[in-house]
Amino acid sequence: MNRKSILLIDAIINFFLAFLLGLYPKGFIGFLGLPVVSNPFYASILGGVFFGIGIALLISRSEQNGSSDGLGLRGALAINLSGGLVLALWLLFGSLDVPIHGKIIMWALVVILFVLSAVELFTQKE
Repeated sequence: MNRKSILLIDAIINFFLAFLLGLYPKGFIGFLGLPVVSNPFYASILGGVFFGIGIALLISRSEQNGSSDGLGLRGALAINLSGGLVLALWLLFGSLDVPIHGKIIMWALVVILFVLSAVELFTQKE
């Protein structure tokens, strides 16, 4: 099996995990014998990160010279944006029962991830 095939299979697995964790079907999770929680906050954040990893793998797969060994700047950008976006969506639309200082810390994390992504994007253009 060649490098591009392995990266594609790995990306598909990461997208499947992102989809599963993003939806967090309690019945299926219980069927698997995994702990079922009432609030899937952490599961969906992890799903966002898996989604970013899947994108990073596809980016790595599309490298023309085939010499990309590792995450790379575009891969890091995809992961940071995916994780930050899911966290921002939770903060905007989720009913998180956390104290105000917890929300401030999470919003600070969103800002840090988006600023870091912007720096990575501008660095990529150089």
